Amino acid sequence: MRDWNSLKERYLRDELPIRLGNLASNLARIKSRCQNAANGEIIESLLQESKLFIEWTAQDAEIEIAAELVELQIQLACWQYSLAGIWEDAEQRMRVGEEGRIWSEKVLNMSGLLAVD
Repeated sequence: MRDWNSLKERYLRDELPIRLGNLASNLARIKSRCQNAANGEIIESLLQESKLFIEWTAQDAEIEIAAELVELQIQLACWQYSLAGIWEDAEQRMRVGEEGRIWSEKVLNMSGLLAVD
């Protein structure tokens, strides 16, 4: 069982771009972990953690970013709800992984961490 309060406290110490970068990193991990059927519990944990990251971040983001994050949170909840069925089907697993990668890139771009001065 995770200590979500402790994680929240640490997570909120970072500025918004870093928080978005952490969310993007989680989404990238979803992509890499979907390749192995043995990683179901890890994926479930990453989905839950990512939903919480969004909850803790969206309130501090500009409205356009917050709206995208809410859309992502809904997608994560749908995956989490359907995870048992998704996990049994390698093609669906790969599709979730690919969508996770796309969201990861999108969130990383939102963060501004890759911006060149």
